[in-house]
Amino acid sequence: MAQQAKKASEKKDLKSSEYEIAKVGQEEVLKLNYIRKGFLPSIEDSKECMGDVFDRLIENTGISKIVIFERRNYEYDFNQVQMLVELVNIYRQLMRQKILNFAAMGLSLECVECFPKRFSELKYIILDLLKSDPIGAYVELKRMFREEKILLAREQVGKCVECRKIFLDTLSNVFSLLDNCKLIKGVKTQLDGYRVGDRAIYRFIFKPIIGPSFIFTKLMTDVPVNGREIDVYSLNDGSEVVVFSVPGDIKYLYHLTPPEFKISEDKYMLLDLAKGVMAEHRPRAEEFIDPERMRRVFLNIGRDLLHELAESKEIQLSISEEQELAEILVRYTVGFGLIEVLLSDKKIQDIHINGPVGQTNIFVIHETHGECVTNIIPSLEDGEGWATKFRLVSGRPLDEANPVLDTELVLPNVRARVAIITNPLSPFGYGYSLRRHRDEPWTYPLFIKNRMINPLAAGLLSFLIDGGRTILFSGTRSGGKTSLMVSSMLELMRKYRIISVEDTLEIPNDVFRRLGYNIQAMKVRSALMSGGGEMSADEGIRTSLRMGDSSLVIGEVRSLEAKSLYEAMRIGALANVVMGTIHGADPYSVFDRVVNDLQVPRTSFKATDIIVIANPIKSPDGLHRWRRVIQISEVRKHWEEDPLREAGFVDLMKYNPETDELEATPELNNGESDVLKSIASNVKEWSGNWDAVWENILLRAKIKKALVDSAEGSKRQDLLEAEFAVKANDWFHKVSEEVVEKIGRLDSGEIFKRWEAWLKTEIKKGIRYK
Repeated sequence: MAQQAKKASEKKDLKSSEYEIAKVGQEEVLKLNYIRKGFLPSIEDSKECMGDVFDRLIENTGISKIVIFERRNYEYDFNQVQMLVELVNIYRQLMRQKILNFAAMGLSLECVECFPKRFSELKYIILDLLKSDPIGAYVELKRMFREEKILLAREQVGKCVECRKIFLDTLSNVFSLLDNCKLIKGVKTQLDGYRVGDRAIYRFIFKPIIGPSFIFTKLMTDVPVNGREIDVYSLNDGSEVVVFSVPGDIKYLYHLTPPEFKISEDKYMLLDLAKGVMAEHRPRAEEFIDPERMRRVFLNIGRDLLHELAESKEIQLSISEEQELAEILVRYTVGFGLIEVLLSDKKIQDIHINGPVGQTNIFVIHETHGECVTNIIPSLEDGEGWATKFRLVSGRPLDEANPVLDTELVLPNVRARVAIITNPLSPFGYGYSLRRHRDEPWTYPLFIKNRMINPLAAGLLSFLIDGGRTILFSGTRSGGKTSLMVSSMLELMRKYRIISVEDTLEIPNDVFRRLGYNIQAMKVRSALMSGGGEMSADEGIRTSLRMGDSSLVIGEVRSLEAKSLYEAMRIGALANVVMGTIHGADPYSVFDRVVNDLQVPRTSFKATDIIVIANPIKSPDGLHRWRRVIQISEVRKHWEEDPLREAGFVDLMKYNPETDELEATPELNNGESDVLKSIASNVKEWSGNWDAVWENILLRAKIKKALVDSAEGSKRQDLLEAEFAVKANDWFHKVSEEVVEKIGRLDSGEIFKRWEAWLKTEIKKGIRYK
């Protein structure tokens, strides 16, 4: 490792100080290496840098972006480059006109005697100042033009009058060219009190995207002019997040400043050197089978490498600093760069990276502020590198024959579902969508707190799940149907076995195992893929039926596996819950999709007991949206052709937009539910006794509400999380059993009294739960 550190240092010192023109997508990029230059790598701060860039633009046409490399990368976008290109074109035009040639100006050699100093000044302005300080050149030309007009007015006759007129025309021509260029137009109102050589004014014009040289991704560090801060917070790794409302933009700006953009120059140098060494130790494809272990190995290697590099450069690093730098290094070698930082923000729900990668900012959906544009611009190298890693992680193809890849990204403490598209489906190359999963599963109490459901809906669903019904969670995209299904799995008693079948692992099986559930996960082939080594979804579901008595959970019903799902509903799990998610805005849309699109017979569809619709609702101004369960419907069995016309769907609860609440329908209040009656028929105390059924549903609702109220009153968010919510469910069942044994019936008042006493005892213990 020491030898590698030494080689890295030597290699760095041999870097060329020349420039190159690179084709990146559709752009011609001028790349300048300033590691050996003796001036700042900043067009706005250094006249030497601006002059050097100007000369390169004179030599090369068609440049649309400029990147200057030093300890950091300074990237100037198309609009900024075009202002310089316009000045370069003016310079070329003046050179073609031979503006500094006396004969071309219409002057004789004798005329130089009239204004030798003026001619020298003009030569300096055009050949020097225009390149390094065009605003200064404009101000000097304006001054010279004004003074020459005064001199001409004074000198009515004499041998220099005609010379001055010609010279004045020349000045007018040059001044007019500069006066009409975009750069000068943008600063005219700011020139009062301006002194030639003052570079401060250029900082309002040139605002590069600045990033460490070891990172391809660009970060727009400047905050928006007149932007209003509406939210500020920090992430666990020290990253700073500021959300801005930007005048004239309907979207909020999510402005991220991660730790790698705040470290010292010495640390930048170490990371740059270390990345060069790490690049020579690329992980093998088989190492991606266990990405968590691979990250640990590379973290240890990186930490040792940084330690030795720091010693060789005589830079003092603490253990915590070495660890921080090693984590950054891993993030930009075997990891996923700033995507990982975004995913570490618990308030981020979705991340969208559109093709062509490298030309647009990353977009996110924030749980509080909705759709936001970020200050992050991934590079083309990022897009290609991520695609390669996701192929290796998933073991699935992503190419022209298979232009869609669904997979998952598992990082320390973060999980996300990933969808990638490429050519020919995406004509502009890779496009990415990442759905961040909550660190811990959603629970019914959490949904009650966030108003997605209310206590009565939670009590009803809990009753239906204990009753072993078949439930489809439906809705539009981003409606929360998968999160709701996972929270419903937590309502299952831990003594029952669960088999989950998914093509992309969204159910947090590791969390369920940690919570003590008997769960077996099955991963099947995506419906969007053909062939491959994975088992198809319909075969996976049929296999699950041979794995013993279990509750069955289907990640999403997408394709012809629906037939196998309904086979499971009809014959394989009649005594257990069967749950799945499917796209559909209402019960009839679910029927239409299942029967007409997925070719399930009408009679088989009747195996569905309950359809839960979860859709986002919007504010009247269209700027905000919230997730709500808007319908809980049962599917009756006494219809033949069309459940809508033949009253096959009966709403048990319906969303009221005026109250923003799910409300019980008359059918539920009056006990006119075939599904609930069917559940009751299997329980001695409930059979034929609707009041007892309703009382039990209300008891469950009361318990859920008590959890939310207690968490709020004690300021204990952990009481709403999965670990405690499952424990609370267990105690509800235990207490119910104790009450039946003691008094011979399910007395709701006594059950709640005992359960509430347990809850108060648990809160007094002060134990914090995950």
